[in-house]
Amino acid sequence: MRDSLASLINGQVDMRVVGSIGSAADALGICWETTPDLVLMDACTDNNESGIAAAAEIRAQCPAIKIVIMTGMPEITYMDSSKKAGVDSFLYKNVRSEILLATIRSTMEGYGTFPKEAPSVLPGKLSFTDKEIAVLRLVCEAKSRKEIARELAMSEGSVKAVISDILDKTGYDSILKFAVFAVSKGYIKPNI
Repeated sequence: MRDSLASLINGQVDMRVVGSIGSAADALGICWETTPDLVLMDACTDNNESGIAAAAEIRAQCPAIKIVIMTGMPEITYMDSSKKAGVDSFLYKNVRSEILLATIRSTMEGYGTFPKEAPSVLPGKLSFTDKEIAVLRLVCEAKSRKEIARELAMSEGSVKAVISDILDKTGYDSILKFAVFAVSKGYIKPNI
């Protein structure tokens, strides 16, 4: 995929690839070496390295570099995490090459591109509130209700109510069963 993208980009008269790496852990270093105008990075790279975390480092240390995050993963929080990391644009890999190139160009012109919403990959086109996603992520990290309450500054009763709402939406009878499903399908990538 990386070679195909490099070939596509190098085929443009107004673009040139100055570096290509497999691991987000090397991203900041190559930015210092090659001083790119824009970084196009996968949300999850080799060795399970976070491209979003690398984007946050690049934004902090090289603020002039434009950053576009791409992902083929259905993880439901990547887009919001990317925004918080300060990326300029976000794309899902299933876009046509014309859209990718147009996004790179518009990002270089100072325009941010973010999909209106993540593609619906949850059963029954479910949508979750930010609070539900935060609780679900911590459940997927094997946190207890007490730990979730402490981390999110909520009461245990409020955590229980949010979990009940998630179960009502999904039809599952156990939050642990839904957590296993969500992780196995790639909807949630636990930070463990």
